[in-house]
Amino acid sequence: MLKENLVLLRGARGMSQEQVAEAIGISRQAYAKWEKGETVPDVEKCQKLAQLYDTTIDALLKTETHEAHILLPAPKGKHIWGTVTVGERGNIVIPKDAREAFHIVSGTRLVVLGEDHEGIALIPAELFEERLKKIYQHAAEKIEE
Repeated sequence: MLKENLVLLRGARGMSQEQVAEAIGISRQAYAKWEKGETVPDVEKCQKLAQLYDTTIDALLKTETHEAHILLPAPKGKHIWGTVTVGERGNIVIPKDAREAFHIVSGTRLVVLGEDHEGIALIPAELFEERLKKIYQHAAEKIEE
């Protein structure tokens, strides 16, 4: 969990153990022990690591996997809830944690967005409509100028 995330995050940032250790104020040897799982950082050091890697302590401590591969912890404000399987009629079940995080309940309206060759995304309809209204207002102001 933690040790895998530390190795992945450090590698993704292209940093050495020494660079990470220096950034959070510890020895390289102490950091190396964390990556080996021999010891674990205290809460204060976990906070410094989370800040350094732009993630949360919670994401730093838990491991998400996809098809037997460990995923990088998501950056602050981002989430990875795993995979869903599309049913015969195109239906999916949104993971419970995602529904709770975004207050999605039966009857919630969502807009389905997509980008060719990239995928799809869901956004609350009210938020999408609000942003679209701002775009139209801005365009109308520019036309009047």
